[in-house]
Amino acid sequence: MAHFPQTPGFSGTLRPLRIEGDILDIEIEGEVPPQLNGTFHRVHPDAQFPPRFEDDQFFNGDGMVSLFRFHDGKIDFRQRYAQTDKWKVERKAGKSLFGAYRNPLTDDASVQGMIRGTANTNVMVHAGKLYAMKEDSPCLIMDPLTLETEGYTNFDGKLESQTFCAHPKIDPVTGNLCAFAYGAKGLMTLDMAYIEISPTGELLKEIPFQNPYYCMMHDFGVTEDYAVFAVMPLLSSWGRLKQRLPFFGFDTTLPCYLGILPRNGDARDLRWFKTGNCFVGHVMNAFNDGTKVHIDMPVSRNNSFPFFPDVHGAPFDPVAGQGFLTRWTVDMASNGDSFEKTERLFDRPDEFPRIDERYATQAYRHGWMLILDTEKPYEGPGGAFYALTNTLGHIDLATGKSSSWWAGPRCAIQEPCFIPRSPDAPEGDGYVIALVDDHVANYSDLAIFDAQHVDQGPIARAKLPVRIRQGLHGNWADASRLAVAA
Repeated sequence: MAHFPQTPGFSGTLRPLRIEGDILDIEIEGEVPPQLNGTFHRVHPDAQFPPRFEDDQFFNGDGMVSLFRFHDGKIDFRQRYAQTDKWKVERKAGKSLFGAYRNPLTDDASVQGMIRGTANTNVMVHAGKLYAMKEDSPCLIMDPLTLETEGYTNFDGKLESQTFCAHPKIDPVTGNLCAFAYGAKGLMTLDMAYIEISPTGELLKEIPFQNPYYCMMHDFGVTEDYAVFAVMPLLSSWGRLKQRLPFFGFDTTLPCYLGILPRNGDARDLRWFKTGNCFVGHVMNAFNDGTKVHIDMPVSRNNSFPFFPDVHGAPFDPVAGQGFLTRWTVDMASNGDSFEKTERLFDRPDEFPRIDERYATQAYRHGWMLILDTEKPYEGPGGAFYALTNTLGHIDLATGKSSSWWAGPRCAIQEPCFIPRSPDAPEGDGYVIALVDDHVANYSDLAIFDAQHVDQGPIARAKLPVRIRQGLHGNWADASRLAVAA
C-alpha cells in the first residue's frame, strides 16, 4: 500500500500526481491563435512510488512528461512517465529501490551501479526526437508525439561523458544543439565537457576541461563564439553523502567564477574570471561583441535554495536569496581575471527567464520571467512559499520598460515559454504560454498571452480537469521540427 510522507515535498500542492493519460481537444476559454501548429513539452518530478527516505527531495521524483499539441485552434494533451532504467526496475519491483537524491550510497543493493537518472528536469525536441534530461545522467530519448521511451543515448558510442546537462541551447544559425556535462567522468569529479550535436543528431564535438570545484552546474550560456559557464559554490562531496546530508550545500567563503571557452577551441583556450561570493540562477541569454562576452541571469547575494543549506550552519536568508536579472561582462582581450562590468537589468526578484529562442546566442531585446512578488496576498494551502512564482513579467531591454500580470491570490505560475507569431515575425512578436496552477480548485490551466502585453492577462486558457504538478522546464517545437522524425 502506497503511503507518501506528509512532508512539504510530497503533500499539499506538491502531492504526487502519478497520472498518465490523454485528452483530445482540451476545453478552451477564449481563442487559441489558429496559426499555432506545434508542441509544448514540459516535465515535472513525480515519484511513481513513495521514497525510501521520508525527507527526500522533491527533485528526486521520476520524470513525468506533458505534451500539449497545438493544431487548428485546438490543443490535445498527453502525459507519460519517462521510462528510465530506474523507472523500469522500480516498476517491476513495485517499490522504490533508489535512495536519497543523488546519493548512490543509500540505494538498495540490487540496483547499485545502475544509472540513477530520472529525466525530470527539461525536455526539448532536437533531430526529430524528444530529449529528456537530468544533469546527473545521460540524455534519454523519447518519441515527441507518442512519448514512448527509446532509451539513453551516447550518440552512437561517440560521447565519452557520463552525464548530459538539462539546459542545452540550440544555435539558431547552425541548428546545432549546444550542451555540456559536469561530473563527466563520474560523481564528484571535476571533469566537464562542452558538447555540440548536429541538427541530425550526430556528435560534432566534445571538448573536455576541468571545473574549479565540484558544484551544481545547472545552466550555462552560449554565444556565437563562446560557451559561458557560471560557477557558484553550491558544493557536494563524498563526505556529505556518507553523512546523508543534503546533496548540495552552499559555501559563502568561496568566490564565483565565469568560464569562457571558445566554441572552436580547446581547454588551453579556456579563461576563468572571478567575482565575489553569490548565487546564480537560470540563464536568460548570452552573446558577445568581439572579445566582450555578456551573460544575463538572476544573481542573488546569497543562497537561493533553503533545501540546500549553508555548509557553515548559517540560517537561510530569504531576502539575500532573492535573485535579480543581472548582466555580467568580461573581456577575453584583458590580461586579468576581473569582470569588466556587472549591471542589474531588472529591479524585481525573478527567476525562470526566457527569450525568443530565435535570438539565442545573439544580442537581444525581449525577455520574460516569473516574478516573485512577496507583497501579493496568498489564500491557498501550505503558506506563501508555494506561490512565490505568482507573477509573469516581460522586459524590453532596449527601453528598460517592463510589464507584469499577477495570477491572483490562489495561484502560482510555472515556467513561461515564448512562441513566435510566425517564423519571420520580429523579435518578441508572438505569444507566451505558461501553466497557471489554482491551488484551491486544484486545477491547472495552460494560459496563452500576447507576448508584449502580458499585463492584459491571458487571451486563452486550455482548462485541464486535473492539476499538473509543479514542473521545472519545457520548450516549444514548431511542427516543421517534428517532421524530422518521419
